[in-house]
Amino acid sequence: MNFGGHHHSSLVMLGLIIIFAIIHSGGAAIRSRAEALIGARAWRLIFAGLSIPSAGVLIGYFLVHRYDGVQLWNLQGFPGMVPLIFVFTAISFLFLYPATYNLLEIPALLKPEVRLYTTGIIRISRHPQAIGQILWCLTHGLWIGSSFMMFTSVGLIGHHLFAVWHGDRRLKEKFGESFEELRRTTSVFPFLAVIDGRQKLHWDEFLRPSQLGICIAIGVLWWAHRFIS
Repeated sequence: MNFGGHHHSSLVMLGLIIIFAIIHSGGAAIRSRAEALIGARAWRLIFAGLSIPSAGVLIGYFLVHRYDGVQLWNLQGFPGMVPLIFVFTAISFLFLYPATYNLLEIPALLKPEVRLYTTGIIRISRHPQAIGQILWCLTHGLWIGSSFMMFTSVGLIGHHLFAVWHGDRRLKEKFGESFEELRRTTSVFPFLAVIDGRQKLHWDEFLRPSQLGICIAIGVLWWAHRFIS
């Protein structure tokens, strides 16, 4: 593949993903030591001050360069493609931003804590953000069809698969047998633990204000995609 011209943007995108992964997963790895040294609130502000701008740069670069490289396929004119992409993108957001996300802890208005979540979307998948990211990559890869999108998907999915292993490792170190019990009764693959009887859904656990916020965000994104698709 020729990386001259627009093709170099694929490598730049991979570099941005690696930088974000180092900040995000690296920050998670040193969290306990950093909090012991400077406090939970101070560390959260430093972590958010680094990870949020890096994510913003990554998203902005993606939007500008998403059609760079070779156009591998173009299915945008196929009947039913738009609602198909929207439905699965909406589902991906419900996994990416679950009700267990504590927004007030980002600016450290509430003291950040490491918790072992066992309810809500965790019953469906123990790593909902990884599942959401994979769904997002699959749907946007189908819609955009560029080699740049494929590079982006490989980088993002690779990072989140690492985060599955890394997250389980950190939770086991902190919670020990309590995490092992969670591991036994949940699955990474969506609904697998529900299907084989290890888990049971409680739909009332999904009725939270944060989920309403996610639905509103999905509606705004649906409206905005006409300008950025």
